[in-house]
Amino acid sequence: MTDLILIATLAGFGAFLATSSGALPALLCGSLGPRVQNALLGFAAGVMLAASFFSLLLPALEAAEAIYASRTAAALIAALALLFGAALMRGLDLWVPHEHFVQGREGPRAESLRRIWLLIFAITLHNLPEGLAIGVAFGGGDLTAGLAVAIGIGIQDIPEGMAVALSLAALGYRRGFAALVTALTGAVEPLGAFVGIAVVTLAAPLLPWGLAFAAGAMLYVISHEIIPETHRRGFQDAGTLGLMIGLAVMMVLDVTLG
Repeated sequence: MTDLILIATLAGFGAFLATSSGALPALLCGSLGPRVQNALLGFAAGVMLAASFFSLLLPALEAAEAIYASRTAAALIAALALLFGAALMRGLDLWVPHEHFVQGREGPRAESLRRIWLLIFAITLHNLPEGLAIGVAFGGGDLTAGLAVAIGIGIQDIPEGMAVALSLAALGYRRGFAALVTALTGAVEPLGAFVGIAVVTLAAPLLPWGLAFAAGAMLYVISHEIIPETHRRGFQDAGTLGLMIGLAVMMVLDVTLG
């Protein structure tokens, strides 16, 4: 069990490194055009969307049916856990002051905090469900399934980190500072992976709940933040194309590795 927790945490650390490497181009290149940024964010959304279903929800249904010997019970458990995951992210949206690139400032005392802190909180909230997803994916004891999720999230973290860092630079922050902030917000991913794997390994019946919970949290982020961002500047075609490519890439990874 200890080895599995360590592996999952290290996989979360790998996602943190991917976010950090994605932020590095902000140091070297000028601002990407909105079309390219939307395509990168769309790609990230596609990978997260595929991971939510192929790597989290479907295994959650299988695990719940194996435990409770009922398809109906499995479906209800997955549905409830998914909604709980989305509700948690909504609650964090309401309780933690932050600023979205699209919706603006949200949460208590948002108007009294400096904008950079609001953006840091927002990006950190964005990365949290990714870490949870990695952790619970390893929780079933299937290393290849966990690896598929970790690789998929790591792949999408690179363009996502690039888009976020360049967006911060476009808002007037120094490039080095924008890259550093983006990299540091990825530190929540190994923490989320540790929490996810610890919970589902210490209480095996929680595995289907944890898988579907992580899926709900990621789906909320996709719908509430990433997709609106890819549609707000008139380049939704690029965002949609990126989403489809990202979904296809993650699907292939899940099938071949899982």
